[in-house]
Amino acid sequence: MAPPTTTQKNASRIAPDVMTSPIQFDAAFYRRFYFNRLTRVTTPGEMRVRAELIAAIIRHAELPVRSILDAGCGIGLLRPAFARVMKRARYVGLEVSEYLCRRYGWTQGSVADFRPTAPFDLVVCFDVLQYLDDRAAARAMANLGRLSRVALYFSALTSEDWRRNCDRLRTDGNVNLRPAAWYRARLKREFYYYGLGVWVRRTHRTVQWSLEP
Repeated sequence: MAPPTTTQKNASRIAPDVMTSPIQFDAAFYRRFYFNRLTRVTTPGEMRVRAELIAAIIRHAELPVRSILDAGCGIGLLRPAFARVMKRARYVGLEVSEYLCRRYGWTQGSVADFRPTAPFDLVVCFDVLQYLDDRAAARAMANLGRLSRVALYFSALTSEDWRRNCDRLRTDGNVNLRPAAWYRARLKREFYYYGLGVWVRRTHRTVQWSLEP
């Protein structure tokens, strides 16, 4: 259920101008937010740059990554880019959408309760959790600590980003907005922040110069 938005999430309280009716992750949803060039929230080029950024940070931190879980992979825009910049890493796409799993062959499941046989070195959870209510989002945050063995790339549409940063004409507002602090507090239980969306498990130490984080 890759979230259609290049922004982030918000609080236990839902902004009054944000709709909260149930989302249908069907063909119409993905036509609007991914396939229609006039209304899509991202492009293959943008996601290629994002994958290159993640890979560069992983290399800079000298972190061992041989497996990647793309939790909420959507139509899989990160997959070809990761195949180029992290050639030795095995990629698994996790999706809640039955439509996408039929079309692309992803593993069907939710980041809130997915239980693989072994954790992944790198987990990517990009703009997914705003589609979960508070209880499910809290379960997902705890599960990310179990799913990731080394590092996590995390982004979600926050209330702050909804107010200040995102293009509301192209961002899906039918979500649950939470403040950034809500996510950071939960991420810090298992990870420390390395930079530019990448969090590293506390069991893996890296050198962080004072002005870099």
